[in-house]
This record gives sequence, C-alpha cells and structure tokens, in this order.
Amino acid sequence: MTDTLLQLANPEKLFIGGDWSPSSGSDGIEIISPATEEKVGRVAKATTADMDRAIAAARNAFDNGPWPRMTGPERAVYLRRIAEEMARRNDDFARAWSLQVGMPYSQSSMTAPFMGGYYTYAADLAEKGFEEVRPALAGGHAIVVREPVGVVAAVVPWNAPLATLSLKVAFALAAGCTIIAKPSPETPLEALILAECIAAAGAPEGVFSVLTADRDVSDYLIRHEGVDKVSFTGSTAAGLHIASVVSARSGRITTELGGKSAAIILDDADIGKVVEGIMPNLVGLCGQQCAAFSRILVPASLKGAVEEALAAAMQYVQVGDPFTETTQMGPLVTQRQHGRVFDYIQQGKTQGARIVTGGNRPAHLDKGWFVEPTLFTDASNDMTIAREEIFGPVGTIIAYGSEEEAIAIANDNIYGLSGGVFTQDVERAYKVARRIRTGNFGHNGRVIDYTIPYGGFKQSGVGREGGEEGLHGFTEIKAVFMQDLPAHLKG
Repeated sequence: MTDTLLQLANPEKLFIGGDWSPSSGSDGIEIISPATEEKVGRVAKATTADMDRAIAAARNAFDNGPWPRMTGPERAVYLRRIAEEMARRNDDFARAWSLQVGMPYSQSSMTAPFMGGYYTYAADLAEKGFEEVRPALAGGHAIVVREPVGVVAAVVPWNAPLATLSLKVAFALAAGCTIIAKPSPETPLEALILAECIAAAGAPEGVFSVLTADRDVSDYLIRHEGVDKVSFTGSTAAGLHIASVVSARSGRITTELGGKSAAIILDDADIGKVVEGIMPNLVGLCGQQCAAFSRILVPASLKGAVEEALAAAMQYVQVGDPFTETTQMGPLVTQRQHGRVFDYIQQGKTQGARIVTGGNRPAHLDKGWFVEPTLFTDASNDMTIAREEIFGPVGTIIAYGSEEEAIAIANDNIYGLSGGVFTQDVERAYKVARRIRTGNFGHNGRVIDYTIPYGGFKQSGVGREGGEEGLHGFTEIKAVFMQDLPAHLKG
C-alpha cells in the first residue's frame, strides 16, 4: 500500500485457495480516498482466468477436502480462531473502513471490534449440529440433515464491507461451504485483511479465496456452473440481474437489496427519541445505508416540531476529514455517488419539496465528495425523493392525517427492507409493526443484530442473513429414513 495507515502482507496479490498469487493480468485497481480524491493504494485486478482458478480450488476443497466433512464443532474451532485473528487486526479493519468509505475513524474504531462476533456466533450455531430426528409416519425415524450448499460466491458492496462480508463468510463457513469473496472494487481492503486472518487461523486449502475485480469479471463468477450459490448485497438493479442469471441454472441465491424505509412518527411520540432514533440512520455512513429511515412520516400536528428538531440536529453535525477526532460524518464514497445524490436533491426541489436545511457541499470543504446533511419537507409520497433510494444523508418529511394513512404511505413503495415506529405506546407500536410490509422493523429506533434474521420483502431481496436463518441459507435439507438410529443419535 502507498498509504502508511495499513499493514497488508500482499496488497497487490489475489488470495486463491489459501495462497497469495499475482493476477494473470497486468492491470490493477486504484483505491481513491473519498475525503481527498487522491490515490491511497492499489490492489490486483483479477481476470476470468483467475476466477477459474479460484472456482477450481473451491470446488476441489468442497468435493474432496475435509471442510464439508468436519462436524459442526470441528469447524467451530476454526471460526473461533478466525475471530481471535481478527481481534489482532481491529485497527487495520477500522482504518480501512475510514480510508476507503470515509466513515469517521472515531466510529469505525468502535465498530470494528464487534466484527469478530459474527464468527464466534456462527461457531455457536455450528456446535449445535445439523441433524434433527423426527418420527416417520410409517414407523422408524426420519433424520432431517442440513448439508452445506457447496461453493458460495459472496459478492459485497462498498458501504459496510466487513460487516456484509462477514454475514456471508462466517455463516457459510459454519455450514461447511467453501467461499469465493468478491469485494467491491471501491473497497477491497477488508476482504484482503480477512484473508490474512483466515490463513493465520489455519483453514484448509481452498476453503476461502478473495478476488479483487471489476464488475464485468464478477458477472463471470455468478454465471459459472461451478458456483452453487450466490450471496449478494447491493443495488436492486444488480440483484435482479444476478437473480435471473443464477435462477436460470437452478443455482441457489440470497439477495439483500435496496430500501426506502419509513419512520412512522405517531401523535404521542417523544420528539427527543425521534431525533435520537432517526439521526444515526440519516448521517451514519453519510446516509449510505440500505435500511436508513429516509422517509419520515409525521402527523400534521407535529410537522413543525419535527422539522425544527431534526434540522437543528443536522446543522450540528460536524462534517469533515474521517481521521479528525471531532468529525461526525465523512464523505460519500465515490464521485459518481456524489453526483447522484445532488441530482436527487435537485429533483426534490424541482418537484416542489422544500429544503429545511442542507442541500449543498459544506462551504469549508473544497475537496472530497462531501454533502451537507439535508432535510426536505412539504413532500408527497409520489415524488422521486420519496420513492427511490438516494443512498446519502437526505431525509424527506411527509405529513399524514391519520394512522391508517401513515400505514398506507409506508407500504406504498417497491421496497420492504426496514422501518420503525415512534410512539410511547408499546401495544400501538406492535400493531403498526405487524401491518408494515418489511423484513425488519423497530420501535423508537433501529437495531442491528447479526443474531437475528435480516432481509427484505418485495424488491428488497430474497432470503435472510444472520441468526439461525442465515446459517440455514447456506444449507440444503436432506431427509434420511432409518428403521433404527445410528449410535451418535441415540439417547
């Protein structure tokens, strides 16, 4: 790496089947700091030939290697070792996140130490085993077995690279799969650090590979007959394309896609809790969160109070260099995303919404892909800023007249990933939650928990990640009928 903040053993090599090797091509991928617009590093750029090598290694490790044939407790030993190795690299993970994505280091350094928990939790699940005995109607027993799905392609986005990758890798490893990780070309560093951790933990040859590549080579990966399952997190457009390609060959797929989540503020809501619950979603990761509360549904009687409280909180946010201690929000991740967010802001104004605060580049920052935290009001649910995923620090207030209308507005969208209700009445909160067509829903805020299933309804994806359901997504189910039980299942 040209940047001295990180220590990588093989920054310009690919990790294929347990070994570091150069790409078969001569090109590389440059890493650009979103805060300075300067080159901060370079990684290898994989070719389709490199993909073939990685798939062959993963295929051989699955078909002939020890990993799928280990017991759950045996694999759990390796998962716990991986978590230990990750703990030694917490600062590298944090700095990579801040360097590539622009997340303030004060936040990434607090978050990185939790990432190893994905692997210890997956180890806990693996130790429970993968066999369940049920009585068969005709007599005897049925042993319902969960077996690993096979070779998994884990394709992840740029906003939270390690977390989204770990939701796939930890659970797929626990299930007994072999994995090819394909990080976003904008944020490849965490996957390379993770490869070093997995190698240090002694994982068998071929179990894990990392290929840093552009999107055209990624398409080759998802189309390959040697890949049994694709687990993808990213845009809805890309997810629908991947789903069509993989399904055409009866491959398995899990997708976690876009969102346009509604925060429903009821008439008894505590305005302080509203601000406390919404702000982390709007400015955390510069609003580049698929589950962000970007639609803020407010009773007409509270509209002025909510506007004032959220605007004040947004104006207080310190925007700047991710490595400055006082920074609370960094830049958008790419120049393309920067332009996209400002296009949406312009559309909001053109269509008649009013900006309460923000809407511009911060005056004190002339470099980097920064944008002010922005709040629209006087919006309706048919406006572009209320229907499409902006993926930036932009919130849209929509007033409603009745609780029924609020529920109808919240459900009137192609997405169904997350959402929340703000009320002091627990019974009322649960009733609203059950009527919203989303995979996740919060009360007075949003919770992120890898021990609980996460995923979406409608065009927000297929399947679930996290929790036991996330583990099951990397398995196939087999029913074995037996007149008597093998010794290890007796008693």
